[in-house]
Amino acid sequence: MYYNCLALLSRRAGPVGRSQLALTGHDPSSFMTDFLIFLSSKWEEERYPEGIKWKFLEHKGPVFAPPYEPLPENVKFYYDGKVMKLSTKAEEVATFFAKMLDHEYTTKEIFRKNFFKDWRKEMTPEEKSTITNLSKCDFTHMSQYFKAQSEARKQMSKEEKQKIKEENERLLKEYGYCVMDNHKERIANFKIEPPGLFRGRGNHPKMGMLKRRIMPEDIIINCSKDSKIPPPPPGHKWKEVRHDNKVTWLVSWTENIQGSIKYIMLNPSSRIKGEKDWQKYETARRLKKCVDKIRNQYREDWKSKEMKVRQRAVALYFIDKLALRAGNEKEEGETADTVGCCSLRVEHIKLHPELDGQEYVVEFDFLGKDSIRYYNKVPVEKRVFKNLQLFMENKQPEDDLFDRLNTSILNKHLQDLMEGLTAKVFRTYNASITLQQQLKELTNPDDNIPAKILSYNRANRAVAILCNHQRAPPKTFEKSMMNLQSKIDAKKEQLADARRELKSAKADAKVRRDEKSKKTVESKKKAVQRIEEQLMKLEVQATDREENKQIALGTSKLNYLDPRISVAWCKKWGIPIEKIYNKTQREKFAWAIDMAEEDYEF
Repeated sequence: MYYNCLALLSRRAGPVGRSQLALTGHDPSSFMTDFLIFLSSKWEEERYPEGIKWKFLEHKGPVFAPPYEPLPENVKFYYDGKVMKLSTKAEEVATFFAKMLDHEYTTKEIFRKNFFKDWRKEMTPEEKSTITNLSKCDFTHMSQYFKAQSEARKQMSKEEKQKIKEENERLLKEYGYCVMDNHKERIANFKIEPPGLFRGRGNHPKMGMLKRRIMPEDIIINCSKDSKIPPPPPGHKWKEVRHDNKVTWLVSWTENIQGSIKYIMLNPSSRIKGEKDWQKYETARRLKKCVDKIRNQYREDWKSKEMKVRQRAVALYFIDKLALRAGNEKEEGETADTVGCCSLRVEHIKLHPELDGQEYVVEFDFLGKDSIRYYNKVPVEKRVFKNLQLFMENKQPEDDLFDRLNTSILNKHLQDLMEGLTAKVFRTYNASITLQQQLKELTNPDDNIPAKILSYNRANRAVAILCNHQRAPPKTFEKSMMNLQSKIDAKKEQLADARRELKSAKADAKVRRDEKSKKTVESKKKAVQRIEEQLMKLEVQATDREENKQIALGTSKLNYLDPRISVAWCKKWGIPIEKIYNKTQREKFAWAIDMAEEDYEF
């Protein structure tokens, strides 16, 4: 009875239920008590109709950005060399630019153009007629004021820091939690982002535009009918109050830059988020069981008499082999010339029958999601190459490469191949399987912990490269590397001194041959070993930083890599989990940390 119930409960509870109850290892005498507790707290949730996420939801709404405080009278703005007093609205937007004055963004033409255009919209008619050239604007005094403020925050007393901490804790306690059914759940981002200038990623065409202040009138509240609806700030009203229990967001609004909808959601460590994560990786594991069959099928389709079938098969090959996105990620209203696999144009690829000693090479060059450049030279199978030549015949550079294909057609085909299959599932599958294979190849059982962590990061980097997760080198990179190199040099000198002391102690021990001399030699040996380990740790750290300076490891770690692979690796090699996942990540993947054993296979 016990084991049958345990198996049933394990299946129905999912990973988060199993994690919270910690049933594994319980003896039969306590099992029925746990089972009844589970029934009272969880069972009703499991029996919700399809699509229903909750029955009761109550929260306090969002925390808005504080109102703008005008600059002190002694902080000046200059135009064409003369002091000019700005209206409150114009001054606020000017401060956004002043705070970024030392950043390379403010040197970019598109950023400056977009900023100036939006800034002028906030000016009075008199200001508009005067301020006609951004190059004549002097934000230096403003910038110095904000730098001084920043420095003052760093120099705050212990009491002042404690006061700020207490206020943040008060806000968290009041606004940072909701009640969803019978559970108190943490909210991820209850503070609404303050206004500022849009940066974007890559060379985004909208960089520099004004991100407007979000007001209560922009906000849609989502809660249950029988909950206490959060009151809007005095003198304001909500745009709308909804009671939609088929979604899990609590608050939403539409931002003005790209017209995309923003949400306040549950914290990644919440029960619902954990279940969703687990299901995502289980779907990717299901793909593993049929991926060979799918690959054989699209290879057959390369020979199809129907052009649309051939195009679909080649596109699927690229999605599988190169982890390309399908191409439907562009936000509504986005003007950036970004594409995905299905929307590639002829101009985005070049075909090389032979290149760098390899045959049938395709050279990709296009802007992907968030205007991140995708550039890659990839050897492909001969039939893929020949099909691409066929697809490009009699076409202009601006014509679609896959003119018989779109994202909807591809997604419908993927659903026919496997329930729940999307281009993103391929991306998750290939990222996770790559991490697992790389960890097996790179991990040396004889390495110490820092060296093993370097191997992990190299495996993670292979995935980030596959998924084209790039970043600009941090502004402080060169300085931090110089500091690290100084530490390495100092440690080498320390090691040389320790080795000399050991050599001297050994020579002394040969002459004296007493117990005290032997103990001194052992002590010096241990000192040398300790410093050698410290030096190796620093050198590994330097290698790791250098190799990862332009690669964003966090994106794949959070979104595409089954966390059970990393947890199992840590358990197998005795690596503290906090060396791989920070506190936030450990909370998000609590279910994986609890359930994955060292022999877990994706």
